[in-house]
Amino acid sequence: MTPEFHREIGFPRVAAIEHPYGRIIGQVHDQEGQRKVLLGALAVLEKAQQPGEVFHLPFAWPEEPKNTHWHPPEMAPIVKLFLDEIKKAGAEARKREE
Repeated sequence: MTPEFHREIGFPRVAAIEHPYGRIIGQVHDQEGQRKVLLGALAVLEKAQQPGEVFHLPFAWPEEPKNTHWHPPEMAPIVKLFLDEIKKAGAEARKREE
């Protein structure tokens, strides 16, 4: 999702894709589309010859990412369990940025 960042921190290879966060491999219930994305990402492992190489996968999101409603209707159990800690960490991070 952020190939420049991954290259900077030293990821050995990156399969970049222009999909919204939370939908990296594709749209919900699009098994064939998700399969194609996964196979494309795996192909990067065969193609990459040098550390830090970035390969942009040839898949386009069918709508404006800002119009994608990617949150599930119910919060994940692990998020519910750690929600207070998540909020606290976010507040502390915002304070450090000020």
